[in-house]
Amino acid sequence: MDIKREGVAKRKRIKMAIYLTLGAVAVGAMSWYLMRLKPAAPSVERASVWIDAVKRGPMLREVHGLGSLQPEDIIWIPAAFDGQVDKIAMHSGDDVKAGQVMLVLSNPDMQLAANDLEWQVKDAEAKYADLKVTLLSKTFDQQSVVMSAQSDLQQAALQKEKEEQLGKMQLESDLSVKLAQAKWDQSRSKHEMEKKKLDIQQQSVDAQLASAKVQIDKLRAAWTLKKQQVADLTIKSQINGRMQEMTLQVGQRVKPGDVLAKVAQPWKLKAELKIAETQAKDILLGQKAEIDTRNGIIPGHVSRIDASIVNGTRTIDVKLDGPLPAGAVPDLSVDGTVELERLADVVFVGRPVFGQPNSSVSIFKLDEDGKGASRVTVKLGRSSVNTIEVVDGLKVGDQVILSDMSGNDDKPRIRLN
Repeated sequence: MDIKREGVAKRKRIKMAIYLTLGAVAVGAMSWYLMRLKPAAPSVERASVWIDAVKRGPMLREVHGLGSLQPEDIIWIPAAFDGQVDKIAMHSGDDVKAGQVMLVLSNPDMQLAANDLEWQVKDAEAKYADLKVTLLSKTFDQQSVVMSAQSDLQQAALQKEKEEQLGKMQLESDLSVKLAQAKWDQSRSKHEMEKKKLDIQQQSVDAQLASAKVQIDKLRAAWTLKKQQVADLTIKSQINGRMQEMTLQVGQRVKPGDVLAKVAQPWKLKAELKIAETQAKDILLGQKAEIDTRNGIIPGHVSRIDASIVNGTRTIDVKLDGPLPAGAVPDLSVDGTVELERLADVVFVGRPVFGQPNSSVSIFKLDEDGKGASRVTVKLGRSSVNTIEVVDGLKVGDQVILSDMSGNDDKPRIRLN
């Protein structure tokens, strides 16, 4: 009986060893199988992503920028002289007309200088009149001398003629004739000399009067300039427009160069847009543009491109070709788009969040059943505001996710719920 129990126990141990071995093999096989399985794809809500289909056809290339409306012409009125504000006639927002007084400055020193120059002009004019009388008197004296010399010459000529006739009749001696001739020669020389002295006297008179006149003109010009400077202390508008800025107070002192006022024409506005430097490189003068004022869209064209780049943007001016909508005022914030070119036949899709022109991006392409998406590499080409050209990696009809999927950068696939 003992032998039988030992045989049964031995068979039980063998069966137990077999079961344990089979269990270990099964566990190992299961572990190996689980290790070979790929991790489950993460789930993404379909409503939370932006899906677009690849299309083929015409594509409009545009760039977008933010900016504001600005007057085409702004007249800055600076102070030309030191002064003090005496009166302010116009304030910010007031409509002004050309020639209308906006403010009045005062400068007592300039007024005093103008008065002093006025008296200098009057004094010079009085001296000129006195000099003219004196010189004319001297001229008259010389003219009298010339006339006396001329009379003496005429008498000497008559005496000479008389002596010559008497000499021919042998009634006068040759000596008397020669004396008469000498007397006539002397009178003639004196007359010619006095005439030359009169001519010189006249030239001297003209020169002295001209010099005095120049001095008067010089003083009068200085006086006129000073009067104009005093008049310029009354600041007037140069154009019809609207006062954009007036921050002065009565009694305030100003110095040359200080801005007194700023006048613009609010009905002549342009748009200043800030365009990212990566997009602004394709903008050219004359390209069409549209400006959205939130109360209407105004057509226009690019009229100026700033040569410099500031904080990653380039400023462009758009001249407005259409009427301004209601509420369009200077400094109004606007959106603008500039048309770069029209592509006739290209493959394109909505622009991905991180899609840059002429680059390659990794995006999710939807499966045919639309329940999942796999990551693919797409080569992009020319871009617009909302669309971008597909060069390689997708075909017409493919659906892709354009939203920011950076949270799944390490996932080759996702499931859409």
